[in-house]
Amino acid sequence: MATGRYMELAERAAPGVERHAEQAAETACHLADAAGLGGWSSAAAEDVLDAIDTLADSLGSAGPELAQALAAVAAATNGARRRLGLAVDDQEEPPAAAATLPAPRRPPRRRGLGPGFQGIRTGA
Repeated sequence: MATGRYMELAERAAPGVERHAEQAAETACHLADAAGLGGWSSAAAEDVLDAIDTLADSLGSAGPELAQALAAVAAATNGARRRLGLAVDDQEEPPAAAATLPAPRRPPRRRGLGPGFQGIRTGA
């Protein structure tokens, strides 16, 4: 599937993937605008870090080269958790050779939707 330096992806995504990816990107922009500089709580930061891990794991399942390139994301989010005093997975960082295999899928840790959650608004 990889040719030269670039990995080829399917011409069309699985049903719903492009729509959800677009919504994730748009929601991330809205979140960044809403949070500003001082608008973060520990719970919100943990939810965002879990979402980043989930998205990177999902995209990494497209191929071992991509999984290896995205392995740094897990290290970065774990580093952010340590700096924020949040719980970090007790697993050691995988050696470089192990990063060629796609990371096992794990569900994100959820802390609930929090007070004030009013649902997700869709254009429909």
